[in-house]
Amino acid sequence: MSSHPLQPMTPKPVMADVARLAGVSHQTVSRVINGSASIRPATKARVERAIAELGYRPNTAARALVTRRSGIIGIVGTSSGLYGPSSIQRSVQEAARAAGYFSSLVPLAEVTEEELRDALEHLARQSVEAVVMIAAQEDALAVVHSADAGLPLIVVEGDLSGRGLSVGVDQIDGARQATQHLIDLGHHAVDHVSGPMSFTEAKGRRTGYEQAMRAAGLHPREHWEGDWTPARGYEIGRELARRGEASAVFVANDQMAIGVLHAFAEAGLAVPDDISVVGFDDIPEAGYLNPALTTVRQDFQAVGRKAIDLVTATLGGLTTDVPLLAPELIVRDSTAPHEETR
Repeated sequence: MSSHPLQPMTPKPVMADVARLAGVSHQTVSRVINGSASIRPATKARVERAIAELGYRPNTAARALVTRRSGIIGIVGTSSGLYGPSSIQRSVQEAARAAGYFSSLVPLAEVTEEELRDALEHLARQSVEAVVMIAAQEDALAVVHSADAGLPLIVVEGDLSGRGLSVGVDQIDGARQATQHLIDLGHHAVDHVSGPMSFTEAKGRRTGYEQAMRAAGLHPREHWEGDWTPARGYEIGRELARRGEASAVFVANDQMAIGVLHAFAEAGLAVPDDISVVGFDDIPEAGYLNPALTTVRQDFQAVGRKAIDLVTATLGGLTTDVPLLAPELIVRDSTAPHEETR
């Protein structure tokens, strides 16, 4: 048994303590906390210093009663673990926190109408002000568009239209950049390893590849459909190496590109001397592969900020389209001019 006497707990500071320290009224502190525009800057600064000094934390439930705003944003994502959706989910949560919102996450193993309806009902019980839905698959997007959420529903990444309550990266343009880079290096036999065609992003990247090939007077080559995993990239890479028909390959994500690179190395193909490879996403490991991977970078942090900016604008009664964000081609060591042009 401990011989140390129990220390009395220090009471948490309350709004009245802040008011006394700042030399203002209780109502003034309340107006500062609730973002009133009628407070003089000097008074606001004095109250904020008192809040910081005391370590005061406003009672969010009481604040919600006064403002009729919960300050909570619902986020519906998937539990797939894929790099893109996971990165977007994290960036949305970070942007929400930076903007002063709380966030409540509901991960879905499968996006069905029933699962989504249950998720929205769960979030509604928490009095969320809006929902951000990370919808990567076409079926999920269809469910989102048919859902009657009863509150603003922002779609992130799955909707490639750049219209309405949606935010995303221009997948078609990113794929065009990747394919055009290979064409500019003198490659005419450019294969494409796509993601699963049930994903809107996979379709967008396939479209960008085909557009670049046709614009250069080239025929899009055989469609190799992957599943986003290195294992499937490895399988396809072995077949590409066996056939030996392509001088370059654009792979729809970096994880599959890793599998393709491994298959080529096993087959004795040197990248980029024998064949060039471009990926998509710019995962943190891309620059440290051997060779370092040329890829297309998506700014997931910007996606999260744009999503929360759209939430704030919508809650403020503003309606605006958010143009698709531009991707960036990152050229590294896995691509080189075709041997005939060297």
